[in-house]
Amino acid sequence: MVVQDRRGGGAAAVAVACGTGLAVGLLTTGCSPDGAAADDQEPSGRAAAAAEVRNSAAALLRAGSARVLTSMETVSGGTRVAIRGTGGYDFATSTGRLRVVLPDPAGRPSGGHQPITEILAPGALFMKNRGAGVPADKWVRVDTAALSDGNLVTGGATDPLAAAELLRGAREVTYQGEERLDGVLVRHYRGTTDIGTAAGAASPRTRPALVAAEQGFTTDAVPFEAYLDEDGRLRKVRQWFRFANGAPKGASVTSTTELSDFGTKVAVQLPDEQDIYAGKIASPAQ
Repeated sequence: MVVQDRRGGGAAAVAVACGTGLAVGLLTTGCSPDGAAADDQEPSGRAAAAAEVRNSAAALLRAGSARVLTSMETVSGGTRVAIRGTGGYDFATSTGRLRVVLPDPAGRPSGGHQPITEILAPGALFMKNRGAGVPADKWVRVDTAALSDGNLVTGGATDPLAAAELLRGAREVTYQGEERLDGVLVRHYRGTTDIGTAAGAASPRTRPALVAAEQGFTTDAVPFEAYLDEDGRLRKVRQWFRFANGAPKGASVTSTTELSDFGTKVAVQLPDEQDIYAGKIASPAQ
């Protein structure tokens, strides 16, 4: 999972398999999709494409809920490491529950590490089986507005609503054509989105996280690829984030969120106060 060093106020991001001592520095130099779409569309067509992408968050709110698959990938020294999650999300309440699987040092998923349970909620991220000295039966609560990335990458999975609301700042959007994604006909778009613009247009539940994220990345411009179904709902989005991270060329994280089975009942219960850990959390080196 990607952990921000909040003590220094910067975005010193490292991918950490919590409690195992595995730390992979984010030293990649690129953060955009392979290749670039030929921008041969008329301005009116590009404007319409951008409007469709910006409206995808509203379509998810109308859908109510969905099943979720997530992937967050880093590359360091030629080694590719991915953290994957599965679960569900309720867009009406902005809450979700994910089971996040960490890789072992060889990069294989679930290499003996206990999966982390994450609960996403407005303004908060709760983690169980966090490791790093936290008892197995306790939850860790993180204030997402206090994170320099607004929890777009810190938890190892991007909050699905935040991923969609980030697209409210979409610009330079090109339509790539129709494709089939898991048997569903979707429209494929590619472009960039601006974090600051998205924060200004986001719902009150997501805005604080996006406002915080303006401070955590090297640039407000986030390249993306998005796939929308016939109802305008986001079926898949891939976003590339860049950090300064102390490296000359920065570092990057690729986050992918996939949504399906809209309307599926998603039950999310927030942890009781007595089940939240209040002690010291060990650093990866301890």
